[in-house]
Parts: sequence; C-alpha cells; structure tokens
Amino acid sequence: MKTMYDVQQLLKSYGTIVYLGDREADLSMMMLELDELEEAGVLEKKTYDSAKLILVHELNKTRNS
Repeated sequence: MKTMYDVQQLLKSYGTIVYLGDREADLSMMMLELDELEEAGVLEKKTYDSAKLILVHELNKTRNS
C-alpha cells in the first residue's frame, strides 16, 4: 500500500466509501473508519499502520497547502 487511492480501495473492499466533499474531512473520516476496522480485528496491524501513515501524510500535506 503506497497511495491514498490504495487506502480508498482497502476501505471500499470492506464496503466503506468516504466522500464528504472536503479533503480534510474525507481523510479524517477514513482514519476513523480504519480505527474501527482495526479495533474490530478485521485489519492486520501492518496494513492498519501503513494505511494510517499514508492518511496522516496526506492530511499534513492538505493542511500545509
């Protein structure tokens, strides 16, 4: 997993599509969805960590631009 698109596809595979019309809100909601999947034991720790890191990086880029 290398891009935000990869994270979106991961979430989509669990039936979650996030589009709120605001990039920062979208990223935050995707993080919450990842947290819920991880807490439910659905995601492997490595997958969760990788996806979360990508979203944090994207969120930082969004806030700094």
